[in-house]
Amino acid sequence: MEQNVGRSDGIGRVALGGVLGVVSLAILGDAIAGAPVALSPVLGALSLILLITGATNTCGLYSLLGVDTT
Repeated sequence: MEQNVGRSDGIGRVALGGVLGVVSLAILGDAIAGAPVALSPVLGALSLILLITGATNTCGLYSLLGVDTT
């Protein structure tokens, strides 16, 4: 796949992915009261997607939509 994620877009993805990962782990550790436990794997998966696409500068959804932020 061709790189289609620009530098600032990639940095934003990695930052947001990190935050979502921490929130996911906090939900699992009962640090966030009242949050449904089923939300943790969803946030974890989203976190991994953002971290991977930010690190590789490649986004499959961008390819499908014809978006290029490089």
